[in-house]
Amino acid sequence: MSEIVRSIYAHVPFCHTICGYCDFYSEVLDRNAVTPLVDALIAELDAYAVATSIAADTIFVGGGTPTTLPAVELRRLLTRLAQCANSEASLEFTSEANPATVTPEIADALVAGGVNRVSIGAQSFDKSELRVLERIHHPPQVAQTVATCRAAGVDAISLDLIFGVPGQSMNAWLSNLQAALALEPDHLSCYGLTYERGTPLFDQLATGVVTRVESELEAEMFEATIDTLAAHGFDQYEISNFAKPGRECRHNLRYWRNEPYLGIGPSAAGFVDGVRYKNVPDTAAYVRASRLGQSARISEERLDAAARSRETMMLELRLREGVARGRFADRFGADPAALFRDAINRHLSLGLLEVDAGAVRLTRAGQLVADSVIADFI
Repeated sequence: MSEIVRSIYAHVPFCHTICGYCDFYSEVLDRNAVTPLVDALIAELDAYAVATSIAADTIFVGGGTPTTLPAVELRRLLTRLAQCANSEASLEFTSEANPATVTPEIADALVAGGVNRVSIGAQSFDKSELRVLERIHHPPQVAQTVATCRAAGVDAISLDLIFGVPGQSMNAWLSNLQAALALEPDHLSCYGLTYERGTPLFDQLATGVVTRVESELEAEMFEATIDTLAAHGFDQYEISNFAKPGRECRHNLRYWRNEPYLGIGPSAAGFVDGVRYKNVPDTAAYVRASRLGQSARISEERLDAAARSRETMMLELRLREGVARGRFADRFGADPAALFRDAINRHLSLGLLEVDAGAVRLTRAGQLVADSVIADFI
C-alpha cells in the first residue's frame, strides 16, 4: 500500500442481545472472547502500520456495541487506535454506544482513550416500539447515557432513531423527534426501518407477525423529519443524517465521498489503494487468523476507474450537496453530467434530479425514491 490512510474503522461485534432488525455482523458478548479479540484488532492494525503510512483524522469504532467491552479492554483498544492519529490535524474519534451500556467507568475509558464523539443507538423513546425492535433499554436510559457521556467530557453526541416501526403513527414519530431534540444532540441519524433478509424481523413480516407501515405514511414521516429538524437548526447533509452546523460526521463523509479508509475487525470492510476488501464475518475465525499470522480478508476487488466513478456517483448522490462536478472531473477526467448523461436526463425529466454548474443532486422528491434513482448509476 502506498497512499496515506486518513480514516480507520474498527468493528467490535459484541452485543448484550441481538436486535431482530439488525443485519450487521454481531454476536452475544462472551467475556472470554474479549481479550483475544482486542489482541487481534491491535495486531491487524499493527500489521497495516508496518505496510503503510497511517495519519488518521477520523476514527470510528462500531459494531455491535463497543461499550459492552470491559473498561480496561476498551481503553486498550482506543489507546492503540489513537496512536494512529495525525498529530497535526483535528481528530474526530467516534464510538458507538447503546443506552445503559455507558457507566461512568466506561465513559471515562472512552474519553481517556481519545473518544470525543459518541453515537448512541436510541432508536425510539416509546416502550412499545422498543419491544417491536427487540431493544432491551428503557426510554429514560437514553437521557442518562447522554448525561454520563457529557459529564465525562465527550464533546459531541449523536442519536440514532428509526421511523416506520410497525404500529407507529405520525404523532408517535414526531414525539420521538421531540424527545431526541430535548437532549440537545449535535447530530441525528434518522433511518426508515428496513426488513433485511435473514433477520428475525424479516421472518416476522413474512409470516404476518408484524405489518409494514404504509409507504405513503413512511414518506410523510421522512418529510416531517426534514422540516422538523430544519426548524431546530439541523442541516440535512445526507439523506438520513442531520447535524448542527459544523457537526457533520466527517468519518461517514469519507465513505459517501468514496475516499480511502482502513477497516479492521471481523466483517470489517476497507478501501485502500483502489482495493475494496472485506474481513471474515466470524470472530473466532478472525482471532484464529491473527494468531496464525494470516490475513483475515475473505474478498478483495481492485476497482478500475470506471467502477470507481460509478460507485462515486452512487455514494455522493446520497449527500445533499450532491456530486460535485469539479471534484468528480478532477478524479476521473470527465464531467459526471456528460459521463452519465442518459441516466441523469431520465431522472431530470421526472423531477428526481437537478443539475447546476456545481453539482448533480437529488431533489426532495428524488430523496423519497433514492435507491431506485441511484441504482441507475451502478
